[in-house]
Amino acid sequence: MSEVRLVGPNGEQVGIVRVEDALRLAQEADLDLVEVAPDARPPVCKLMDFGKFKYEADMKAREARRNQANTVLKEIRFRLKIDPHDYGTKKGHVERFLKAGDKVKVMIMFRGREQSRPEMGVRLLQRLATDVAELATIESMPKQDGRNMIMVLAPVKKKAEAKSEKRRAQAEAEAAKDAGRPDAPNAPEQAAPVPAPDAPAAAESAPAAVPSAPAAPAESDVAQA
Repeated sequence: MSEVRLVGPNGEQVGIVRVEDALRLAQEADLDLVEVAPDARPPVCKLMDFGKFKYEADMKAREARRNQANTVLKEIRFRLKIDPHDYGTKKGHVERFLKAGDKVKVMIMFRGREQSRPEMGVRLLQRLATDVAELATIESMPKQDGRNMIMVLAPVKKKAEAKSEKRRAQAEAEAAKDAGRPDAPNAPEQAAPVPAPDAPAAAESAPAAVPSAPAAPAESDVAQA
């Protein structure tokens, strides 16, 4: 690799430069030279603080795992011949679960000859889905499971949250485009500082800051900071 397509710290396109010149620019800016698109021709590198980048990526991954753990599948059971009062009470439970951000597994239990009238179960579940339409979408349509019929409702994301996620996705796509990988917005997570040409062994063993640039802070040190 003698030349790279260089991207500045703010996403600006520097152009195709020699590796030695890219390393010099990284050292002058007190930044790391990180390869973000190794399969491109020439490879794409970006000037960045690799320690800060790694810390922020870990924080995003931790937040994503926490959000997944917070999603709980609640279960509530209906009888096919439920009276209006009980229906209203159980519907209130479903609404409370959905407002808390949990999914709801709704189950209808058939008794005796009721199993021969599955269409009545479908109508009841569809009625419930219509009544809570502002809070939920149907993730799993009603389906027969032995003596039971099951439907899964998922909470609807708030408009503000949906807009925020959309803006974040657009920002990631633009960042990837600047890095020369419009089809892989997550590619920078696999990035690693580019070693100097005379240190191939270091590149194969583990990501490390370029020899000519100041060493990137260790992940643990950055986290404590």
